[in-house]
Amino acid sequence: MQSVARLPRLVVVAEAIGGLLILGALLLINHWLPLPAQTEVRTLATVLFIGGVLLMLPAAWLMMWRTAQAIAPQLFNHTDKKR
Repeated sequence: MQSVARLPRLVVVAEAIGGLLILGALLLINHWLPLPAQTEVRTLATVLFIGGVLLMLPAAWLMMWRTAQAIAPQLFNHTDKKR
C-alpha cells in the first residue's frame, strides 16, 4: 500500500503554484506589491486567490480519497490478501 501523503510530482507543483498565487493575492490586497495605476487591484487579487484555490484542490482531493481508502477498504472493494 502506498503512503497516503505521497503525491505525484504534477500535483505537488500545482499546489506550490497555487500557494504562490494566494501569496500574490495577499501581497496585492495589502499594497505590498506595486502595480500600474490603471490596474484594478481587488479584481486581480480575487482572480489570483480563486486560481490558487483551484490549483490546490487536486492535492486535497487526492489525499482525502487515499485516506478514505485506507480507513475503510471494504467500501472500495479492496480486500486484504494476507490470508
